[in-house]
Amino acid sequence: MNDFTLEPGSPITLGASLTQDGVNFAVFSKHATQIYLCIFDGNEEVARLPFKHKTQSIWHSEVIGLTKKHTYGYRAEGPFKPNQQHLFNANKLLMDPYAKSFTEGLYWHPDQSAVDLDGNINNADSAHCVPKSVIFTSPYTSQEHRPPRAKIAPQERSLYELHVKGFSQQLDIKDDLKGTYLGVISEKGLQHLKRLGVTTIQLMPCFSFATESRLTELNLTNYWGYNPISFFAAEKSYALDNELLEFKQMIDGLRSAGFEVILDVVYNHTAESELHQSSVCFKGLDNATYYRHEHGHYLNYTGCGNCVDTFQDSSLRLIMDSMRYWVEEMGVDGFRFDLGVDLGRTQHEFSAKAPLLQAILQDPVLRQTCLVAEPWDIGPNGYQVGQFPNGFLECNDQYRDTLRRFWRGDEGQTQALATRLMGSRDFFHKGSKSVLTSVNYVTYHDGYTLRDLVSYHRRHNLANMENNRDGHGDNISQNFGVEGTTTDDKVNKQRLNQQLCMLATLLLSQGTPHILGGDELSHSQNGNNNAYCQDNTTTWLNWTPTEESQQLTNAISALLTLRKQHPVLTEVRLPDDALYQHETSDLVEWFNERGQPMTDFDWHEQERDFLSVLMTRPSHSGSSLWIGFYREDSLARFELPEGTNKITTLFKTDGVNLEDDCIKCACRSVFVMAVDRH
Repeated sequence: MNDFTLEPGSPITLGASLTQDGVNFAVFSKHATQIYLCIFDGNEEVARLPFKHKTQSIWHSEVIGLTKKHTYGYRAEGPFKPNQQHLFNANKLLMDPYAKSFTEGLYWHPDQSAVDLDGNINNADSAHCVPKSVIFTSPYTSQEHRPPRAKIAPQERSLYELHVKGFSQQLDIKDDLKGTYLGVISEKGLQHLKRLGVTTIQLMPCFSFATESRLTELNLTNYWGYNPISFFAAEKSYALDNELLEFKQMIDGLRSAGFEVILDVVYNHTAESELHQSSVCFKGLDNATYYRHEHGHYLNYTGCGNCVDTFQDSSLRLIMDSMRYWVEEMGVDGFRFDLGVDLGRTQHEFSAKAPLLQAILQDPVLRQTCLVAEPWDIGPNGYQVGQFPNGFLECNDQYRDTLRRFWRGDEGQTQALATRLMGSRDFFHKGSKSVLTSVNYVTYHDGYTLRDLVSYHRRHNLANMENNRDGHGDNISQNFGVEGTTTDDKVNKQRLNQQLCMLATLLLSQGTPHILGGDELSHSQNGNNNAYCQDNTTTWLNWTPTEESQQLTNAISALLTLRKQHPVLTEVRLPDDALYQHETSDLVEWFNERGQPMTDFDWHEQERDFLSVLMTRPSHSGSSLWIGFYREDSLARFELPEGTNKITTLFKTDGVNLEDDCIKCACRSVFVMAVDRH
């Protein structure tokens, strides 16, 4: 018989927190009539203790007599009215939203549902299929003994998107480290990242997540992890033993190697999904408060079954507490917000002045971090590129689409390309936003890899078992006459050259560049542009060295080095940009193939295949950079800009040759030349 003593406790700190004499428990529920703390010894529920104190919707109690063998969960009583979004059902064991660790991962089971398809209560007890929340977590090195954070200047930042498992699953390291947090910081893993020259590792989701019931029935898994069940606990499947400790060790290893780390976070929905699916946490504690709903139905602005109501005070506090925990305790340097528009929704509409966005920017800890928003969701007016408040960087899909169209050969792309190269000032306006606000990318996890972008004309997603209906339908891709892999040397050479041209354009553009992990290895997903459920060699990076991967890796490294050596390539200073005050301003001039300034006719020429820009920073060694972009597969000659001479080649793709007074390109090309002005 367990002998537990209950004291009133405190509502101040949510979750389970150690006190001098015991453990304080505090949990939010506005609409519950009673909350129970369920204590477990193994799988046996040894006590069910009713909370007797409630302060401003927070139920709290201090429990004396708990030991390290004990775990816990909650049960909640209250109205069961599905048509009003109340799903209280004391038969359902509930995970603590603030728990830092769980006994196991969450897997779908029908007993987790609080309501059946007919709207009736499901009385099956779910304790057997719901992870228990851990009270006592292992200690870790104190913060003052952890490696210092990398100090990355905003204009030096380059993002590298990395999936913990996919990055190291096929890396030549010890078998037990493959696919783990510690595999990321293996010697070979760190060597590769340092060789690339990126500054910032953007980790795909590491919150504890679950696989949707539909995928479970198909024997597939949620590989990407965009389906969280906790905003605090780290994913267990990436750990050898202790996910909390090993995540911190990964962060420390990356810090020691000089990287900053931002975490891709999903605060817009949870794995509880539709009303009749899992009731294992938020849904059972207070469904009507935690999720957006109207007329008895969820507002599904995420496409994932539910949508966290980030306009509620309780959700705002939950997310803010989560973010501070990952920064202060776990050690990350920032966040990339999946479907970030949901964070800025008030009752329904998006606002840059939404409480959560403003709270993040006013927080003394969080406002110092790197904040990247995915500026859309699928709700009303869900496309908000350029509308987030200052302090947030934004993923720029306009950049992606323009680059793809230009290099594919689409007509009328000259003006758009110039706009994207200069930081997309049509969305991120001079005087109000830095060009660094634009997170430029050609590929992201959701879509084709760079290799597939030049190898496939249409998506090949049959392995996802959705009859090839999922994923983007218009990928702005090209296959050079052959769909998929080929042994044709000419086609493969064209594909490699196209990849190099797009990477070069990306890394020569104003803004913050984003590289998809694996693109430097010429990784292919066999045409699958929505590989969220493919936990196999489709998504695991192939580390077998090839001449192609060598060239791509070398190009990225060389271009990132060039960006560091020539700051004008990252954040241009223009005299009409009131956002800055500089003693000197940069000079940006556009030239055609004859070395003459672009005319109005040139800018509007529909089939223009060449564009070049001359960029000069007077305070930087006095030289100018001539950068050219040519997209035809035929020999062409381009003259130096008027008033320049003394060319030095800083970077070029294949087919570029230097002559006395001109550049010759034999195929699609990008080049960077240092020139002196007369």
